[in-house]
Formats: sequence, C-alpha cells, structure tokens
Amino acid sequence: MRIIVVGAGEVGYDVARMLSREEHDVVVIDQDADAIRQVHEKLDVMVIVGNGTSSEVLDEAGITRADMLIAVTPVDEVNIIACMLADRLGVSTTIARVRSDEITRAQSVLKTSDFGIDLVIHPEESAANEVVWLVRRASATDILDFADGRLQLMGLRIDPDAPVAGKKLQDIAAAHSHVQFRVMGISRGARTIIPGGSDTLRQGDQVFVLALPKYMGYISAMMGKAETRANHIMILGGTAVGVGVASQFGCEKNKTVKLVEPNKERAAKLAEILKNVLVIHGAATDIDLLVQEGLGEMDAFVAVTDDEESNLVTCLMAKHLGVRKTVALLSKNTYIPISQSIGLDAAVSKKLAVSREIHRYLRGTHVRSVATIHGLDAQIVEIEAKPRSWISQKPLRELQLLSGALIGAVLHEGEVFIATGDTHITAGDQAIVFAMPSRMDDIERKFAAKS
Repeated sequence: MRIIVVGAGEVGYDVARMLSREEHDVVVIDQDADAIRQVHEKLDVMVIVGNGTSSEVLDEAGITRADMLIAVTPVDEVNIIACMLADRLGVSTTIARVRSDEITRAQSVLKTSDFGIDLVIHPEESAANEVVWLVRRASATDILDFADGRLQLMGLRIDPDAPVAGKKLQDIAAAHSHVQFRVMGISRGARTIIPGGSDTLRQGDQVFVLALPKYMGYISAMMGKAETRANHIMILGGTAVGVGVASQFGCEKNKTVKLVEPNKERAAKLAEILKNVLVIHGAATDIDLLVQEGLGEMDAFVAVTDDEESNLVTCLMAKHLGVRKTVALLSKNTYIPISQSIGLDAAVSKKLAVSREIHRYLRGTHVRSVATIHGLDAQIVEIEAKPRSWISQKPLRELQLLSGALIGAVLHEGEVFIATGDTHITAGDQAIVFAMPSRMDDIERKFAAKS
C-alpha cells in the first residue's frame, strides 16, 4: 500500500517506522526540516519538507496513487484539512489524530464523515483511560481490554518471593484449575517468549495473563501481588492526559485527587473546570512542593507532563518516598524499555494508541483489534474466523499452529472462554491470538475464508 503520513513528530515517526517495517510504500510530510531529516536518516521512506494541507505538496507525495493518508501533527485543524483534501482526491482511507472531541461528540452538528475522515484517533484519551486502569489495578504493569471488555490481558512482574517463581506453567494451571486463565507471553530481559506448559516462570519475568476481569484480583494474588485501593492520587501535569485522569477519579467517592500544573493561567482554568480535584500551581521539578502537598502519603502518583525526563524522575522520587503505584507518560524508545528495570511501575505511551488503531485498519475487516505492549515484540490480535477457514476445520490440538503463536481465548455466540486443545473454533467466532510479528500474516491466512 502507498501511505502518506502527515507529521514527523514522535507519533508520526513511530507510525512511519511501523509501516515501513511492514514494507508499505511510505511518504512522510512535515514542515520541520530537522524532523524530516531524522526520518530520512533512520527510515527507508520518502520524505518531503512542506505543508500537509498544500495540494502541491500532496501532489508531490503522489496523493492520487495513495491508498491511505494518516495525519498525526499536533494541530487538529491541519490533520482535518489534510484528510479532507485526501478524501476529495480519491484516497480510500483517511485517519486523523484529533485532540478535541468537538467533531466526535454524539451531539455535534458536524460528524467525522462530513470531513471525509474514516477514523479519528484520540491518543490522549486512550492514554488517560489506560492510566486509570493501571492505577485501579495496582499490581499491573500493563492492562488491555478485548471482546468489548469481557476479557483482559494483564501484565505482572514476578518478584523474588512470588509463589509462582520457579514453577512450570502447567503446574500453576493445575493448582488453580477452578480459574480460567492463560499465560500468553513472557518478557524475559530482551526476549519475548510465547510459552508452552513446560516453560518455567523466573524472578524478574514480566508475564501477560489473559482472563475474565472478575478473576484478575485472584490472579494477582496467585502471582504474589497484593491488591489495594488507590484512594489518594496525585497527578503531575495539566495536559489533556492529566485532565482526563483527574476527571475520571474526581467523579468517584472517597477519592482525594490533587493535580499539579506549572502554568499559572492553566492551573486557574483547570481549577474552575475540574470538580472535586485540588489544582495546585507549581513546577514539575519542585520536589519540596510535591512533598509538602503530601506526595509520600499518596497511594498513586501519575506524571503526565510533556517533559518525559521530569515524568521519569518524579516517579522515581515518589517511589523512593513510598508511593505504591507510579505511572509515567513516556514516548521515547530509549526510556520505555528501561522504565520498569529502574523502578517505575508502569509506562503509558500516546503513540501506541495510534499504532494499534492503524494496525487494525491495515489488517482488514476480520481483525477487530490489534494491540502492542511496551518492550514486547509480540502483537495481540482479536480476529474473526471466516467460513471455510483453515482454523475452523478441526479442534486446536489437531491443528499445527506455527511456533511463535498462541490462541488464548474464543468468543463463541456471545460466550467467552479460555481456549484449550479441545476448543473447536467455528465460523463467526472471535479469537484472541498472541503472536510474533513474523507470524501475523500466517495467522490471518488461517482465519481467512478459503476460496
């Protein structure tokens, strides 16, 4: 596919890298010559310095031959106009990153279709929702929803004293047979492992467990993690993500929520908007202020400023002061892999939300969702089995799936259950598959209809 990416910032760079790795014909447009230079030096893509809303620039990018345009600049208006032009020029799929919810609200006069936009992505909203989930599930390093929230994938770190450390997965499953769950993946150092029953959990492993949401508390305890409610929460940064987190927690009873914002005017405005939230004006680097405002007594600390170094440092300081759960907004590829190894509980990235949505569009109509996780090579897909597909011919134990792929759960006629060797997937069923990127094309073929 020929895909034009408007915007060469962190999100645009990550999208272009993902698409070029999948061997798409990618063109990146941005007015920032330095950003374009970085893309040109590091990625095998065509680059253009120019305005993505200019018809001349789009023509130079080959807009009439493009299959998709993805606009991910920091400016909503630029993204919307670029998609409008692409739609008028016959591009079949347009995707826009939009921060404002003005055109996606149910009561809005104008709809996304009026702008020729096929998909609107709100990375800030997605990141805020992920932060909220992570704070509520104190032991989790990652958490993702599947099957419209009826299944969850939770990441957990194996501590030295964890009761499951040193045990085989098949033995763990046998000891807890009354609970349906599946360990879908293990991150061990720089390795990603798609495990079998004979694999053993080790100290320091990050494991990813798929189960019904009601079992997640039990699974946390099984892994040696204590679940506690986070009733006292401090948020650093009045960004869109910070406001989203504060809004959700501020609506809950028995919650003490404090938000620290360095800009005085912004802080005053947020104090009027956010109900049941104490907004404090102060610098992100003013540790004395944070301590004075009770940082050490907080159950959770969330750092979501635009300064990633501040997010990382303040989270580590919060951890040092005894805060149980720390979550930082990070995007740089150099920070995310090391974040947990240096003491951070969880990291959230806006650009991952964009990658997930774009992956789903590229994968086609039978793929309902695609998820990626920080520092993990594997992808998780929610995929539908088509009539006469290879996967629907026999029970799973009689089929030879390639190594590097694991079917974790199946949604059949509205019921969700963890897959076993006896599971027989039928047409119309949706499966949650954990697979290495090199196996994704084969997985799609196995779920596709045979001609």
